[in-house]
Amino acid sequence: MSTFRLPDLGEGLADAEIVRWHVQVGDTVAADQPLLSVETAKAVVEVPSPCAGIIAALHGEPGQLIETGAPLVEFAGGDHDSADSGTVVGHMPDTGGDYAGDAAPPASASSPQRIQAVPAARALARSLGVELAAVTGSGNGGVITLADVIAAGLPASRPAASRGSTMHPPPQVEDGEVQPLKSLRRAMSQSMSLSRDSVMECTVVDDADLCAWRSRDDYTARVLRAIARACREVPGLNAWYDADSQSRRLFDHVDVGLAVDTPEGLLVPVMRDVGQRSGAELRAELERVRQAAMTRSLRSEELRNFTFMLSNFGMMAGRYASPVVVPPAVAILGTGRARDDVVAVEGRVAIHPRMPLSLTFDHRVVTGAEAVRFLGALIRDLELPE
Repeated sequence: MSTFRLPDLGEGLADAEIVRWHVQVGDTVAADQPLLSVETAKAVVEVPSPCAGIIAALHGEPGQLIETGAPLVEFAGGDHDSADSGTVVGHMPDTGGDYAGDAAPPASASSPQRIQAVPAARALARSLGVELAAVTGSGNGGVITLADVIAAGLPASRPAASRGSTMHPPPQVEDGEVQPLKSLRRAMSQSMSLSRDSVMECTVVDDADLCAWRSRDDYTARVLRAIARACREVPGLNAWYDADSQSRRLFDHVDVGLAVDTPEGLLVPVMRDVGQRSGAELRAELERVRQAAMTRSLRSEELRNFTFMLSNFGMMAGRYASPVVVPPAVAILGTGRARDDVVAVEGRVAIHPRMPLSLTFDHRVVTGAEAVRFLGALIRDLELPE
């Protein structure tokens, strides 16, 4: 009997949630044949078989969290135990850094002592100058969490109670349903904590007058086009910022991370090179990524390396907001619900459709003047007839 354990999927995460099994006990499988699909904080990925053989036992049910290194599959025959959970078996995509800017490579057989930490904790440790080797992990199996890094990075003179909400005892209540954060919601918690601790956010708001539009049913595609044109005029907002090296990376292409609300939580698929796509191409790609987000069929590479972000929360409700910048990106645009407003036009009162816009930027690297010039360029494009 040989045991196959959940490998490190290249993300530095402590566990993964079983989505579905692709095999049953008694099945004969080939090497690299998909055994099951698991959901991490980044995407749903397939775990391939490390060898050919007959399935003798399966460990875990759909919806169950399995820790990295825990037994997954028993193969009949042989006595090999694949205990090296620090390696990636089969072909798994590298998804490190989707939300947290983690650039640490996955471990290999030559580096078995790799420090285990969630990606957001690695990025925050770099920004705070905290050595992970000096941090004691409180997560499963000693994995270093965001709270561990935050606590290690605070001055020793500060009371322990101020080092994060995890230091406070939970309230003693008897009612209500306790739901542990999984996959997307857990990833959101990590990303928002990283943003809170490492970004100096500032938000400016304004409105775009849409009275010249011939049709009002293509908002998102028009906004994407306007973002691309504004990025060309003010490239400092289409960038990444590295606080460690005090440098920014400017991009020629505009890859927009589009926030999509799903029943499981927020997903941010990336619309690639929006400045080079026609309106029809943008509409088709928008529909594709939205459907893929709802069915959780997005590939891991479609969820990483955005250069700018868009939250079109106005599709549901809301006028203005303070969208949150997720590093290493430096800006995010929020679009509120378009509505008819009473406006003054050449000394007379008129009713025009207007779209509220909220632009949040990282003031460590983007100046206020750059931000308002960007917003002005965006508005000028949105107010064109076509």
